[in-house]
Amino acid sequence: MRFRLTPEGPAFFDMFATSAATLVRGIQAASRIFLPDADRSAVADEVRRIEHEADEITHGILRRLNSTFVTPFDRDDIYRLAGRLDDVMDFVEAGTDLIVLYRLSELPQEIAEQVHVLERAAAITADAMPRLRTRKGLDAYWIEVNRLENEADQLHRRLLAKLFDGHLDALTVLKLKEVSDQFESAADAFENVANTVETIVVKET
Repeated sequence: MRFRLTPEGPAFFDMFATSAATLVRGIQAASRIFLPDADRSAVADEVRRIEHEADEITHGILRRLNSTFVTPFDRDDIYRLAGRLDDVMDFVEAGTDLIVLYRLSELPQEIAEQVHVLERAAAITADAMPRLRTRKGLDAYWIEVNRLENEADQLHRRLLAKLFDGHLDALTVLKLKEVSDQFESAADAFENVANTVETIVVKET
C-alpha cells in the first residue's frame, strides 16, 4: 500500500463534514414517517439509502486513514470519530425500519419528539464539523449536545412510563419500546461524537 507522507487534513475535515451533513439528511427523512399521510415504506427505503451513503463515507475515511502517514490529529481519534458518526445513522435507520416491520399504526408523540431532538443534534453537529480545522469555538457544541442527550433521556423515560401503565397489550409495548430504544441510542451516539470532538480539542490545544 502506498502511504501519503504529506498532511491530509483538508480531506479528512471535508469527509467528516460530509458525514455529518448526511446525518442531517437521514434524520430529516426519518422524521417524515410521522406525517399523517406518510408512505412509511418509502420513508424507510429512503433512510436506508442514506444509511448506505453514510457507510460509504465512513469506509472512505478509513481507507484514507490506512493510506495516510501524516494525519491532522491522532489516528485513533479519526477512527473513533468516523465510527461514532456512522453509529448515529445506523440507529436511526434501525428505528425507522422497525416502525415499518412491526406495522405500528399509531406512534406515541414522545417518539416523534425523540426524532425532533435528533434533528437538532444533527444540525449542530453538522455546523461543528468544519470547525475541527481550527478546533476553536466548539465548547458550546458539546455542551448543547449533552443537553439534548439529557432531553432525549427524559423523553425516553416518559415514554416508558406511559407504555407500562397497562393501557396497551404487552406485544405492542415491546415493539414501541424497541423503536424508542433505537432512537435513544442514536441520541447517545451523538453524545459520543461530541465527546470525541472534545477529546480531540483537548489533545490538540
